[in-house]
Amino acid sequence: MSEDIMTGDTLIEIVENQLEDGNPIKVKETLMRLMMTGHAREDAIAFIASALAIEVFDVMKNDAPFNTKRYAENLDCLPEMPWQEEAE
Repeated sequence: MSEDIMTGDTLIEIVENQLEDGNPIKVKETLMRLMMTGHAREDAIAFIASALAIEVFDVMKNDAPFNTKRYAENLDCLPEMPWQEEAE
């Protein structure tokens, strides 16, 4: 996997593709939830891309499979991002 995938634009493109494909459905549910609570679509997509970045980074760093369960759990946390606190 190329390190280019970690760019913000690429992550946002992946999120948009997930939304278009309806897979995982949790992405669309999260987008709707964030927008219904007052977040602009652009901001909501950026939040989702941040949660996606955690999984992509793990795949690249640890040569691990994509963890869909953890991705869903991180989506449930949005707009809070507890994984940022862990990194500090």
